[in-house]
Formats: sequence, structure tokens, C-alpha cells
Amino acid sequence: MSCVLCDSDGGQLVWRGDKLRVIRADEAGFPAFYRVIWNTHVAEFSDLSAAERAHCMQAVALVEQTLREQLQPTKINLAALGNVVPHLHWHVIARFDWDSHFPAPVWAGAQRAREAAREDELRLRQVALEAAMRARLGAWTGTRSDD
Repeated sequence: MSCVLCDSDGGQLVWRGDKLRVIRADEAGFPAFYRVIWNTHVAEFSDLSAAERAHCMQAVALVEQTLREQLQPTKINLAALGNVVPHLHWHVIARFDWDSHFPAPVWAGAQRAREAAREDELRLRQVALEAAMRARLGAWTGTRSDD
């Protein structure tokens, strides 16, 4: 059986380590939507050893911290659903009180019209944001930020 997260990065690759990778998801209306994806195929968080779970959650925390520092969002949403793609991955989503779905989840119905200018402003900040993310993850794992 084919798995989209085994067969591809699953989005715009930001950083790859030995155990996991971070990608920017292509989710319309949410330019600060990232995923931390376990590199090997496991369906559930409990499939990992205690050390692997700690490693995974440290990566999630580092991505969250970088989003908070760089973008000052209203809230960060974390989710690990896997109902559609049963390959372990965490959604790390910077949310803003102006986004079209706030305060509802990004998968719910829109609450208001999208604000394209604000979404574009976030896209302009992606280069610096992702450089900071790579630097932080690289320092944590002892890899260069451009690996």
C-alpha cells in the first residue's frame, strides 16, 4: 500500500533530520501551516519508543517556538490526526485572529472572508522564518542549517 508521506516530502521541505522532517504545507489561506513528519512509516505516536517520542515532541516545540518568535500569532494549533494519511505527523499552525477560520479549526468552515494582503505579508516573511527554523533545528541536532 502506498503512503504519500513515505513517497514524498509531503510539502515544501524546510528541514530534514535523521528521524523526522519539517515541511510547509500548501494549505490555502494558511501560509504559516507546518508539519513535523516522522521519516519512517508508523501510524501512531505510541509506535515510537520513549526516546523517539521525546525527540519528536522536541521538534514540534522548536517549530512552535520559532513561529511564535517570528510571527507573534494569536495562537498556535497542534494536531496529530492521521485519519486521512495514517503516517505519524504533527500539524503546527500559526493562527491569527484575522484568519478566515479563527477561532474555529482550520478544517472547519470559514468564519469570514480571507484577508489576502495579510496572508501575502506572512508569505513574505517565510524566508526569514524558515531560516530561523532551520538554524534552531540544526543547533538542536548538531547539523548545519543548510543541510
